[in-house]
Amino acid sequence: MKIFNTLSSQKEEFLPQGSEVRMYVCGITPYSDSHLGHAMSYVLFDAIRRYLQFRGYRVKYVQNITDIDDKIIDRAARLGISAHELAGRYTDAFFEDMKALNVLPADVYPRATEEIPKMLEIIQGLVDKGYAYPAESGVYFRVRNVPDYGKLSNRTIESMEAGIRIESGEEKEHPMDFVLWKAAKPGEPSWASPWGPGRPGWHIECSAMSVRYLGETIDIHGGGQDLIFPHHENEIAQSESFTGKKPFARYWMHNGLLQLGEEKMSKSLGNLITIRQSLEKNTADAIRIFVLGSYYRSPLTYSEEVMEAAERGAERLRQAVRDETMGTGMEKDAALIDVESFRRRFIEVMDDDFGTAQAVATLFDLAREINRERDAGHNAVQARVALSELARVLGLTLKPPERPFLVAEPFIELLIATRRELREAKQWQLADNIRSKLAEVGVLLEDTSKGTIWKAKR
Repeated sequence: MKIFNTLSSQKEEFLPQGSEVRMYVCGITPYSDSHLGHAMSYVLFDAIRRYLQFRGYRVKYVQNITDIDDKIIDRAARLGISAHELAGRYTDAFFEDMKALNVLPADVYPRATEEIPKMLEIIQGLVDKGYAYPAESGVYFRVRNVPDYGKLSNRTIESMEAGIRIESGEEKEHPMDFVLWKAAKPGEPSWASPWGPGRPGWHIECSAMSVRYLGETIDIHGGGQDLIFPHHENEIAQSESFTGKKPFARYWMHNGLLQLGEEKMSKSLGNLITIRQSLEKNTADAIRIFVLGSYYRSPLTYSEEVMEAAERGAERLRQAVRDETMGTGMEKDAALIDVESFRRRFIEVMDDDFGTAQAVATLFDLAREINRERDAGHNAVQARVALSELARVLGLTLKPPERPFLVAEPFIELLIATRRELREAKQWQLADNIRSKLAEVGVLLEDTSKGTIWKAKR
């Protein structure tokens, strides 16, 4: 098995430290609903985790919750509630979203506000070793004391500091120094520390949680490409300085970003589609096929057309695993499908840096063989079992959607629009034919003052 390691910029043979793979993935900052960009990252790493387990590894998976942050504090203040209440609300919503997407829960979801003691221990250790220094506004990390700072993002301190200025109120020795502990501001949540009341900086949180729950060196550290610098770069600097230059993570994996148009989908830009909004229109299987149907390191562009294609693909897989002879008394000859060749192909592409796009293509090819044999009157039971098993490795349930017309919704809307045009043209009989035909398949139309709406016949 090979993994592309961001640290070395090349594929490397995957050699974990033991039979248990220690895996850390950066989590959410819960100040609003999670969006499809979050789904992209967590569906991907869920599939990676599932595949490692499929290949016989035990996996300990940790994903943090940054439940204290400037954005959380600001939004909570605007809403007139506590930061704790706001973060709790959106953390619970995130867990519901992940369950709906069939993402396995992490073994540990450490929350930043519950890990302060470990953060203070690491910060104190960095101060004692000369890697950090206290100031009135907080405690800062000295990047100049780390000769290889920038090794993850392939940058030098000199190139990074060009154009960087020290912000007002900061007391940095060097423009690239970053905050480990922020001194408290009036009205903000704070915790006691040797340097006065305050709260942790963003970067120190992940180092503390990773070290506490997975040890000083982990196997896989994952996240989006937007976290390479400065977040993951700073994690490496502070963690390895604290542990005596022990490698913080052996393999760094970064997924490409989800784009809506020309820009990445993000809360700060406001150009996003929430997971819940997407699940109102699409099944979880379709969202997973959309994400896993491309190479994980490449950017992924969202469109309604691509999602509709993913939904049709999910339905093709569901039809292939469905046994249409059950309970009918019809017996069929066994199909001649080389199931093991599909299994070997699936493993081969996933072993090559988790090639989910080729793995999904393998599922579709197997489904096509199953349908061909079924049309020829053969029972492809072994192939259907294999398709279900390999689909589960990618987190696909292949269960019928709870909303039976979900796949057909775009076509129903098109027929409604066509009917409206026919009515405007006074083609009453043709318009009524559309209504009648839809009713025959269980779709009822209701003309209201705001337009025509439809619902499934109960």
